[in-house]
Amino acid sequence: MALSLTQSAAERVKSYLERRGRGLGLRVGIRKTGCSGYAYVIDYADDFDDDDVVFEDRGVKIVVDNDSLELIDGTQVDFVKQGLNEAFKFRNPNVKGECGCGESFSI
Repeated sequence: MALSLTQSAAERVKSYLERRGRGLGLRVGIRKTGCSGYAYVIDYADDFDDDDVVFEDRGVKIVVDNDSLELIDGTQVDFVKQGLNEAFKFRNPNVKGECGCGESFSI
């Protein structure tokens, strides 16, 4: 089981953690919501919980709660810029469908 980062995502996380002056890595998870069932939750990890699984890729720690891991195992996290917009994007091999707006997915 693992999650990975593109070079662009790793650079974004490293630079943001440096600017913030604190943080252990990137926290990735899911929550039930939206029209398709699940949505990604992303934040910066300032600590580790007992049920967290920690991966490291490209020099960045990726923290995932154990409940989310089964649904996002194998996901690659990218950071993309399109015009004035920039965001983390997810390539999850477990996804069976996505809503039209791209905010939620089903497994």
